[in-house]
Amino acid sequence: MADPKGFLNHDREVAKTRPVEERVKDWNEVYQPGSLLPIISKQASRCMDCGIPFCHNGCPLGNLIPEWNDYAYREDWEAASERLHATNNFPEFTGRLCPAPCEAACVLGINQPPVTIKNVEVSIIDKAWDNGDVTPQPPERLSGKTVAVIGSGPAGLAAAQQLTRAGHTVAVYERADRIGGLLRYGIPEFKMEKRHINRRIEQMRAEGTKFRTETEIGRDIDAAKLRRRYDAVVIAAGSTTSRDLPAPGRDLKGIHFAMEYLPLANKVQEGDLTVSPISAEGKHVVVIGGGDTGADCVGTAHRQGALSVTQLEIMPKPGEERNANQPWPTFPMLYKVTSAHEEGGERIYSVNTTHFEGDEDGNVQALHLVEVEFKDGKLEQKPGTERRIPAQLVTLAMGFTGTDKENGLVEQFGLELDERGNIARNADFETNVPGVFVAGDAGRGQSLIVWAIAEGRSAAKGVDRFLTGASSLPAPIKPTDRALAV
Repeated sequence: MADPKGFLNHDREVAKTRPVEERVKDWNEVYQPGSLLPIISKQASRCMDCGIPFCHNGCPLGNLIPEWNDYAYREDWEAASERLHATNNFPEFTGRLCPAPCEAACVLGINQPPVTIKNVEVSIIDKAWDNGDVTPQPPERLSGKTVAVIGSGPAGLAAAQQLTRAGHTVAVYERADRIGGLLRYGIPEFKMEKRHINRRIEQMRAEGTKFRTETEIGRDIDAAKLRRRYDAVVIAAGSTTSRDLPAPGRDLKGIHFAMEYLPLANKVQEGDLTVSPISAEGKHVVVIGGGDTGADCVGTAHRQGALSVTQLEIMPKPGEERNANQPWPTFPMLYKVTSAHEEGGERIYSVNTTHFEGDEDGNVQALHLVEVEFKDGKLEQKPGTERRIPAQLVTLAMGFTGTDKENGLVEQFGLELDERGNIARNADFETNVPGVFVAGDAGRGQSLIVWAIAEGRSAAKGVDRFLTGASSLPAPIKPTDRALAV
């Protein structure tokens, strides 16, 4: 174990961010480079060597957290990296982007601030890259079997890497012009610089994985023909259909889904565009939706030079402490201040948009809202609370309703859907079509990156067993598993 008195001797200390006035002028990650390493050994020492480490239950990957905390405490970075990679293909992604349900389940968190598991994780993997400990792991022999993976987000990449290492010949199909899915174009650069994706892609190429960009299955290639070409197919196309807001004035110019707005900003950082066609510069911006995607829109608007940024949320403002009905070790709904919120703007809770107001040219100019409350399980407007706020750019960040069903993929494969509109699958992650599997949000619905990687790893085991009759690949979750919540 780490220091037996570590949690008594050291308080929780997290990564330091760069000053707001500095970071809003660029798109680099918000954290101060090198600020973690001097403190991370002490932070890792706070791990308690619990009799039952509930962080394992909070993390769907089953990360061996106490083990790599111990190695980080002793600064044995190579061993820490080995333990980290034993359960997670891409810890530099989760260490930056995951909301850390493991920390919510940390036993120390019962009566103290939990261990900074996420910061320890990202420190280990960054050190591993610096030390050259992350190397390609090509298979010793090939199976002669071929697999197509549709989608290159975290679920698709995890499945592809596992299957490649198992000896199968894997090709990943991505409809965008670069590999990475929402990691590439949905996550702003200031949350994760894309160099982290690029070097993983190079590792996977060296292992033997093939990548096909700008190829959409269902439109560019008939899904049924793809199935005949490969021995197995993994659908990891994500949950990409954005939830809309059918309010009067929705068709005004200047109202966009978050996934129309954010990718263009990332395209600028990739060098494809000089200026985003949808820019917040000089505009009053309203973000509808209080989750992480909404916060990404807030931070992007700040960097584009918005006059003001207002974020709306229909639910009440969460508390700063656990509610009694969200006890440890469940993941609580807490008031969270992200780096984007630190940079400015206003957050308004318990409000609903009634309609949008436009000018004579059809451009949105204002948004009308009303305060709401829940009564007997129903959402009701509070009379006399209507108001108008200026809005020349509105982004809708209200989540997603399922995988894309308009491109023909679902119909051409002949896939069955579950009651929530996701692609149905059995215990091996196999759909109703033999040899066609589904992993990630396409089967689970909108979820977290850590669940996507767990799904990709688990689906890979099902594919491997289908192709060879048996599999030694790990499967951390079942399709029916859900987050530790109430």
